[in-house]
This record gives sequence, structure tokens and C-alpha cells, in this order.
Amino acid sequence: MADSTNPAPLRVATYNTSLYDDTEGGLVRQLQAGDDDARRIAAVLQRVRPDVVLLNEFDYDPAERAAGLFQSDYLEVPQPGGGDPLHYPYRYLAPVNTGVPSGLDLDRNGEAGGDGRNRGNDAWGYGLHPGQYGMLVLSRYPIERAGVRTFQHLKWSALPGACQPRDPATGAAWYPPAIWSQLRLSSKSHWDVPIATPLGTVHLLAAHPTPPVFDGAENRNGLRNFDEIRLWAEYIGHGANEWLCDDRGRCGGLPADARFVLVGDYNADPVDGDGEPGAIAQLLDHPRVNAGFVPRSDGAPGRAARRGLPRDGDVATHTGDFGPKGGTLRLDYVLPSDNLRVRDGGVFWPAEGETDAAIAGASDHHLVWLDLVAPAR
Repeated sequence: MADSTNPAPLRVATYNTSLYDDTEGGLVRQLQAGDDDARRIAAVLQRVRPDVVLLNEFDYDPAERAAGLFQSDYLEVPQPGGGDPLHYPYRYLAPVNTGVPSGLDLDRNGEAGGDGRNRGNDAWGYGLHPGQYGMLVLSRYPIERAGVRTFQHLKWSALPGACQPRDPATGAAWYPPAIWSQLRLSSKSHWDVPIATPLGTVHLLAAHPTPPVFDGAENRNGLRNFDEIRLWAEYIGHGANEWLCDDRGRCGGLPADARFVLVGDYNADPVDGDGEPGAIAQLLDHPRVNAGFVPRSDGAPGRAARRGLPRDGDVATHTGDFGPKGGTLRLDYVLPSDNLRVRDGGVFWPAEGETDAAIAGASDHHLVWLDLVAPAR
């Protein structure tokens, strides 16, 4: 039994829920009407019961209607295949760059904005309306809101040695200087959300870097993905980082003694896939990150075998299935600081035919969780 000197593990999770819609307000309407995928997402959360969870690809709306509906009508209602109702008294959500018009011709098709995908390509982060593919943090424990830091507006060019995309045919910069100087680094946002847990304040470092695909030979998305991941590597580093200023103008990184957990869909597999080599290694190999425990599942190996694509990495660690062409990959991470210990963890991906498999397919990603405790004295 846990007590004040030996608190129960803190269960932290990340889950790309695919709860988004191509129209503004569409997710709210889906949830109001009753959504089977949202019910299965809620069922998974009820089964795993994380204390703190980041939901990626959950559309943002300023009135928090979608978040409220998901809490009251889905999480707090017993779901088929789920468990007891689940209540989170605290949540954090904020604007993201996806779908926000830049007013610039970012894809170099000769016009700024336009219709459909063209409009999305010219947003600060790809999206068809502001807030699409947003993020939502749910917590059993109080969020220290005065200490939250967001990096939605940080310029890509502010990152020292940024991977500026270049035309491979000419070597010239892909973006003209007037555009490069304005580009935002984060495709959604980067959030430092401090939470008052039984282990003390734990900084939830949440992000969802852009996929390293859907571009051209200039590799602008692959390079942006690399640098979005690098932002956190710099943030938890020991340099002065005076360039690293949040949306309120506070500069510098995370204190050296802080406890943190990096969470999110980072769209970067350690070995396979289309990402830049070494992208996620910037975090996995970071001296402040405890990445020794790698969550696994029973379901991923079977799905990988069915896809039949060559893989050099350990398929049991994969967290998502992206169809016959994309196959399975490890893209979703819960990475604690080196001043936290991992007691247990996993990926909620039951093997085909198991009872739980019925609720595990609502998204092309699967929930990843870790149980964390303080270091032994």
C-alpha cells in the first residue's frame, strides 16, 4: 500500500487519438452526436487509467467544448470494453499552429492560401482550420498553470544551426529570407506543463512534431521534424539558451534538477521510416533522459508480420500501424528524466483475437504508458 514516504507510481501516458475533423467545430458535432471511435478511445483510457495523459490529434476549440464533451459524455460514462468511469479534474489545452494561416506561400505553388490541401500547406502547421490536430493534457493532479510555458511562436531560424531546407538542385535556400525569418518551428506547439504530483512537480513536455513526409526533395518536413525534436533536447540541456524564449517572453531552458517526462507522437522511429537519421536519438541518447525501459506490446509483432515490410528495429516496440505502405513504426514516446525510475510500462496493443483488441483500433496509434517512481535512496 502506498503511503506518504512511498507514494504509488505515477502513471503517465501519451495517445494519438485521431479525434479531429476537417471542418471547424466538426469534432464538437461528432461528440455531440455520439462517436464510436471516441467511445473506444475512452474505453482504452478507462482500462489503462493514466494519472496524466497527453492526447495528440484532439482538435482545439477556444471554448473547450470538445474537451468538456469528451470528459462528460465519454470518459465519465462506462464504455463497452472499458472500465469504471474516469474523471480528470484538471486539463490543459492551448492554441496550436496547425491550420493558422501564415499569409505566405510556404509550399511555393505561386499563391498564399487557396483551397483544400493548398490552404493547409500555407498554414504555420498543416491543417484545414485553426486547432486541427491539437493537443489536450488531462491530469488527476493540479496543473501549476502559472508555470506553464508554450513555444507556439518560436521562430525556426532562432534555433542555432537550424536545418534550413535547401533546393538540392542548386543548394539555394528553399525559403526566401523574408519567409525563413518568419517561419515558426513548432508545427503544433511545444508545451512545458508542470504538474503537482505525489513525486513533486513533474514537467510534462508535450509536443507533436510534423511527419517527415508530404514534401519534396528539399525535405522541409523531415528537417522540421528533426529540429522540433531538437528543441526539447536543447530545452533540457545545460546551456544558457538565451535564444529559447517562450510565448510570454521568458527565456532559457529547464532547471538542471527538474523532473520531467517527454510525451507525444514524435513521428520519428529510432531505426526505420522516413525520418532524418538520428532525429529521435536526440532524446533517447540525451544524458538527462532515462530511456532504458522500452514499452512493448503483444499486438505489434503480429501486425508487422502481416504488413510484411522490412524492419531493422524491434517491432514489439512499435506504437502505430500506418497501412500497407507505411507499416508499423515506433513513433509515440513517454521518456522520463534520469531522476525518475520506471517501474513498469507498455503499449496498449493487444494481439489480434484478444478481447481487448476490439477497443484498440480507433486510432492508427496506440496508447503508451509508464509507471514512474522516485529514485531509491
